[in-house]
Amino acid sequence: MRKWIKFFFAVYILIVIKVIIFKYPYEQLHAIAQTWRRDVILEGLGTANFIPFKTIKMYIKYADQLNSFENLAGNILVFVPFGILFPMIRVKKTRMIDVFANILVMVIGIEVFQLFSAFGAFDVDDIILNCFGAVMGYLIYRKCRQIFPGFDQFEKKETMEEKEYGAYLEKN
Repeated sequence: MRKWIKFFFAVYILIVIKVIIFKYPYEQLHAIAQTWRRDVILEGLGTANFIPFKTIKMYIKYADQLNSFENLAGNILVFVPFGILFPMIRVKKTRMIDVFANILVMVIGIEVFQLFSAFGAFDVDDIILNCFGAVMGYLIYRKCRQIFPGFDQFEKKETMEEKEYGAYLEKN
């Protein structure tokens, strides 16, 4: 069962990368890549949002005029599966800080790539919303473990050899 969860997690990550980074048709991505020069890359710094909650406040303020709900909810919901699936593929017990650290590295990587590639726009609020979505997913995962006792039955059980090795490391 764990292999299937790993497979779904890998497919999920590929879909996220496709939807977020490579969202435009190939021809448009190729045209963008053809414009890569130092001045174009530096232009991305000028259009980037480094001020936390600036975009979120704008979407709330102009909720009736923009596609605010779709942007806010989309940035959160797209990473909820990460918070659910990531602990399922881990051998070790996963804590919220593990999920948060991993999603933070991933979304910062995506945003920095967008900043310098012009395949999107850097927005610190996307990082905030994406991390919030993953933490929500982790909380859903934890609640499911409480409600459904067999929810994580596919988790790898530590073998006797691993237990002995761990005990050996603790002593030395």
